[in-house]
Amino acid sequence: MNSKYIKENSNDVVHHLEYNAERPHLIIPEYGRHLQKLIDQATAIEDREERNKAAKYIIQVMGSLNPHLRDVLDFQHKLWDQLFIMSDFKLDVESPYPVPTREVLQLKPDVLKYPQNFPKYRFYGNNIKYMIDVANKWEEGEMKNALVKVIANHMKKSYLSWNKDTVKDDVIFEHLYELSDGKLNLIQSTEELLTTTDLLRTNKRISNKITPVGQPKIQSNKNLKAGKSNPAHKNQNRKPL
Repeated sequence: MNSKYIKENSNDVVHHLEYNAERPHLIIPEYGRHLQKLIDQATAIEDREERNKAAKYIIQVMGSLNPHLRDVLDFQHKLWDQLFIMSDFKLDVESPYPVPTREVLQLKPDVLKYPQNFPKYRFYGNNIKYMIDVANKWEEGEMKNALVKVIANHMKKSYLSWNKDTVKDDVIFEHLYELSDGKLNLIQSTEELLTTTDLLRTNKRISNKITPVGQPKIQSNKNLKAGKSNPAHKNQNRKPL
Protein backbone atom coordinates (compact mmCIF):
# COMPACT_ATOMS: atom_id res chain seq x y z
CA MET A 1 0.00 0.00 0.00
CA ASN A 2 1.19 3.49 -0.80
CA SER A 3 2.55 5.32 2.26
CA LYS A 4 0.45 8.32 1.29
CA TYR A 5 -2.72 6.55 2.36
CA ILE A 6 -1.45 4.96 5.56
CA LYS A 7 -3.94 5.54 8.35
CA GLU A 8 -2.43 7.29 11.35
CA ASN A 9 -2.86 6.05 14.87
CA SER A 10 -5.25 8.28 16.81
CA ASN A 11 -3.28 7.83 20.03
CA ASP A 12 -0.13 9.19 18.39
CA VAL A 13 -1.99 12.19 17.00
CA VAL A 14 -3.50 13.07 20.38
CA HIS A 15 -0.15 12.58 22.06
CA HIS A 16 1.45 15.33 19.90
CA LEU A 17 -1.27 17.93 20.49
CA GLU A 18 -0.18 21.22 22.05
CA TYR A 19 -2.18 22.75 24.86
CA ASN A 20 -1.98 26.40 25.80
CA ALA A 21 -1.25 25.46 29.41
CA GLU A 22 1.93 23.68 28.23
CA ARG A 23 3.05 26.37 25.78
CA PRO A 24 5.39 29.24 26.69
CA HIS A 25 3.78 32.44 27.89
CA LEU A 26 3.07 35.01 25.17
CA ILE A 27 4.73 38.31 25.98
CA ILE A 28 2.44 40.33 23.66
CA PRO A 29 -0.61 38.11 23.01
CA GLU A 30 -2.08 40.51 20.44
CA TYR A 31 0.34 39.27 17.77
CA GLY A 32 -0.51 35.63 18.28
CA ARG A 33 1.41 32.38 18.67
CA HIS A 34 2.71 32.14 15.10
CA LEU A 35 4.52 35.45 15.21
CA GLN A 36 6.05 34.51 18.54
CA LYS A 37 7.39 31.32 16.97
CA LEU A 38 8.85 33.32 14.06
CA ILE A 39 10.72 35.52 16.52
CA ASP A 40 12.01 32.48 18.41
CA GLN A 41 13.23 30.95 15.15
CA ALA A 42 14.94 34.21 14.15
CA THR A 43 16.65 34.39 17.53
CA ALA A 44 18.07 30.88 17.01
CA ILE A 45 19.61 31.70 13.59
CA GLU A 46 23.43 31.71 13.86
CA ASP A 47 24.24 33.68 10.72
CA ARG A 48 23.95 37.40 11.49
CA GLU A 49 22.96 38.43 7.96
CA GLU A 50 20.22 35.83 7.81
CA ARG A 51 19.08 36.91 11.27
CA ASN A 52 18.85 40.55 10.13
CA LYS A 53 16.81 39.52 7.07
CA ALA A 54 14.48 37.49 9.26
CA ALA A 55 14.02 40.43 11.65
CA LYS A 56 13.09 42.78 8.79
CA TYR A 57 10.64 40.20 7.45
CA ILE A 58 9.03 39.91 10.88
CA ILE A 59 8.72 43.71 11.08
CA GLN A 60 6.86 43.67 7.77
CA VAL A 61 4.50 41.01 9.07
CA MET A 62 3.89 43.00 12.24
CA GLY A 63 3.22 46.14 10.21
CA SER A 64 0.77 44.33 7.96
CA LEU A 65 -1.52 43.91 10.95
CA ASN A 66 -1.90 47.73 10.94
CA PRO A 67 -1.32 48.71 7.31
CA HIS A 68 -2.47 52.32 7.76
CA LEU A 69 0.37 52.88 10.27
CA ARG A 70 3.03 50.77 8.61
CA ASP A 71 4.97 53.67 7.05
CA VAL A 72 4.82 56.03 10.03
CA LEU A 73 8.24 56.59 11.59
CA ASP A 74 7.06 56.49 15.20
CA PHE A 75 5.09 53.33 14.48
CA GLN A 76 8.19 51.66 13.00
CA HIS A 77 10.08 52.51 16.18
CA LYS A 78 7.30 50.91 18.21
CA LEU A 79 7.43 47.74 16.10
CA TRP A 80 11.17 47.35 16.59
CA ASP A 81 10.81 47.83 20.34
CA GLN A 82 8.07 45.22 20.46
CA LEU A 83 10.25 42.85 18.44
CA PHE A 84 13.02 42.99 21.03
CA ILE A 85 10.55 42.72 23.88
CA MET A 86 8.90 39.62 22.39
CA SER A 87 12.33 38.02 21.94
CA ASP A 88 12.97 38.53 25.66
CA PHE A 89 15.84 40.87 24.64
CA LYS A 90 17.76 37.90 23.19
CA LEU A 91 17.54 38.91 19.52
CA ASP A 92 20.88 40.30 18.30
CA VAL A 93 20.15 42.24 15.10
CA GLU A 94 20.90 45.66 13.64
CA SER A 95 18.07 48.04 14.49
CA PRO A 96 17.54 51.53 12.99
CA TYR A 97 16.49 52.67 16.47
CA PRO A 98 18.09 52.40 19.93
CA VAL A 99 17.68 48.92 21.33
CA PRO A 100 15.55 48.93 24.51
CA THR A 101 16.74 47.22 27.66
CA ARG A 102 14.93 45.30 30.32
CA GLU A 103 15.85 47.88 32.97
CA VAL A 104 14.28 50.73 31.02
CA LEU A 105 11.12 48.69 30.42
CA GLN A 106 10.71 47.95 34.11
CA LEU A 107 11.06 51.57 35.19
CA LYS A 108 7.96 52.97 36.89
CA PRO A 109 6.96 56.64 36.94
CA ASP A 110 7.03 58.60 40.15
CA VAL A 111 3.86 58.66 42.18
CA LEU A 112 1.85 61.83 41.64
CA LYS A 113 1.34 63.88 44.75
CA TYR A 114 -2.34 64.71 44.97
CA PRO A 115 -3.55 67.34 47.43
CA GLN A 116 -4.89 65.44 50.41
CA ASN A 117 -6.59 68.25 52.25
CA PHE A 118 -9.70 66.32 53.27
CA PRO A 119 -11.82 69.47 53.61
CA LYS A 120 -14.95 69.54 55.70
CA TYR A 121 -17.12 70.76 52.82
CA ARG A 122 -15.90 68.69 49.91
CA PHE A 123 -18.67 69.78 47.56
CA TYR A 124 -16.99 73.19 47.27
CA GLY A 125 -13.75 71.70 45.98
CA ASN A 126 -10.15 72.80 46.47
CA ASN A 127 -10.35 75.71 44.05
CA ILE A 128 -12.76 77.55 46.33
CA LYS A 129 -10.28 77.22 49.20
CA TYR A 130 -7.51 78.58 46.98
CA MET A 131 -9.69 81.55 46.01
CA ILE A 132 -10.49 82.23 49.66
CA ASP A 133 -6.79 82.16 50.56
CA VAL A 134 -6.06 84.66 47.79
CA ALA A 135 -8.87 86.92 48.96
CA ASN A 136 -7.46 86.88 52.50
CA LYS A 137 -4.18 88.32 51.19
CA TRP A 138 -5.78 91.23 49.36
CA GLU A 139 -6.12 94.66 50.90
CA GLU A 140 -9.51 95.97 51.87
CA GLY A 141 -11.32 97.73 49.06
CA GLU A 142 -13.80 97.38 46.25
CA MET A 143 -11.74 94.74 44.42
CA LYS A 144 -11.67 92.49 47.46
CA ASN A 145 -15.38 92.97 48.11
CA ALA A 146 -16.15 92.06 44.50
CA LEU A 147 -13.95 88.96 44.73
CA VAL A 148 -15.61 87.86 47.98
CA LYS A 149 -19.03 88.24 46.37
CA VAL A 150 -17.93 86.15 43.36
CA ILE A 151 -16.60 83.47 45.71
CA ALA A 152 -19.86 83.40 47.67
CA ASN A 153 -21.95 83.07 44.51
CA HIS A 154 -19.71 80.27 43.27
CA MET A 155 -20.03 78.52 46.62
CA LYS A 156 -23.80 78.75 46.36
CA LYS A 157 -23.70 77.32 42.86
CA SER A 158 -21.49 74.43 44.00
CA TYR A 159 -23.81 73.81 46.91
CA LEU A 160 -26.84 73.67 44.62
CA SER A 161 -25.11 71.16 42.34
CA TRP A 162 -25.48 68.64 45.19
CA ASN A 163 -28.70 69.97 46.67
CA LYS A 164 -31.10 71.03 43.91
CA ASP A 165 -33.69 72.51 46.27
CA THR A 166 -32.69 75.80 47.85
CA VAL A 167 -30.03 77.14 50.16
CA LYS A 168 -30.16 80.29 52.26
CA ASP A 169 -27.49 82.92 51.91
CA ASP A 170 -26.82 82.73 55.65
CA VAL A 171 -25.57 79.14 55.23
CA ILE A 172 -23.13 80.20 52.50
CA PHE A 173 -21.92 83.13 54.61
CA GLU A 174 -21.29 80.84 57.58
CA HIS A 175 -19.32 78.39 55.45
CA LEU A 176 -17.31 81.27 53.96
CA TYR A 177 -16.57 82.59 57.43
CA GLU A 178 -15.41 79.15 58.56
CA LEU A 179 -13.28 78.38 55.50
CA SER A 180 -11.56 81.78 55.69
CA ASP A 181 -10.70 81.33 59.37
CA GLY A 182 -12.96 84.24 60.30
CA LYS A 183 -11.33 86.76 57.95
CA LEU A 184 -14.21 87.02 55.44
CA ASN A 185 -17.33 87.88 57.38
CA LEU A 186 -20.58 88.49 55.49
CA ILE A 187 -22.92 87.16 58.15
CA GLN A 188 -24.01 90.59 59.38
CA SER A 189 -23.98 92.19 55.93
CA THR A 190 -27.03 92.97 53.83
CA GLU A 191 -25.42 91.49 50.71
CA GLU A 192 -27.71 89.28 48.66
CA LEU A 193 -26.44 86.52 46.40
CA LEU A 194 -27.90 85.40 43.12
CA THR A 195 -31.14 83.48 43.30
CA THR A 196 -31.36 79.76 42.82
CA THR A 197 -33.10 80.05 39.47
CA ASP A 198 -30.42 82.39 38.14
CA LEU A 199 -27.62 80.04 39.16
CA LEU A 200 -29.24 76.93 37.73
CA ARG A 201 -30.55 78.53 34.55
CA THR A 202 -29.02 77.12 31.38
CA ASN A 203 -28.75 79.11 28.21
CA LYS A 204 -30.93 77.70 25.48
CA ARG A 205 -29.32 77.43 22.10
CA ILE A 206 -31.13 79.26 19.33
CA SER A 207 -31.88 76.77 16.59
CA ASN A 208 -33.59 79.19 14.17
CA LYS A 209 -30.84 81.22 12.58
CA ILE A 210 -31.37 84.28 10.41
CA THR A 211 -31.79 83.27 6.79
CA PRO A 212 -29.19 84.92 4.53
CA VAL A 213 -30.40 87.34 1.89
CA GLY A 214 -31.29 85.64 -1.38
CA GLN A 215 -32.28 82.26 0.10
CA PRO A 216 -35.98 81.27 0.23
CA LYS A 217 -37.53 80.78 3.64
CA ILE A 218 -38.81 77.33 4.49
CA GLN A 219 -42.54 77.24 5.08
CA SER A 220 -43.39 76.17 8.61
CA ASN A 221 -45.65 73.27 9.49
CA LYS A 222 -48.11 75.62 11.20
CA ASN A 223 -48.92 77.36 7.92
CA LEU A 224 -49.39 74.01 6.21
CA LYS A 225 -51.82 72.80 8.87
CA ALA A 226 -53.75 76.07 8.79
CA GLY A 227 -54.25 75.70 5.04
CA LYS A 228 -52.09 78.66 4.09
CA SER A 229 -50.46 78.09 0.75
CA ASN A 230 -47.36 79.66 -0.61
CA PRO A 231 -48.24 82.69 -2.84
CA ALA A 232 -45.60 81.65 -5.32
CA HIS A 233 -47.56 78.45 -6.08
CA LYS A 234 -51.09 79.90 -6.36
CA ASN A 235 -51.21 79.86 -10.13
CA GLN A 236 -49.79 76.37 -10.61
CA ASN A 237 -53.20 74.66 -10.72
CA ARG A 238 -54.84 77.28 -12.98
CA LYS A 239 -55.92 75.96 -16.34
CA PRO A 240 -54.44 77.61 -19.43
CA LEU A 241 -56.74 79.99 -21.39
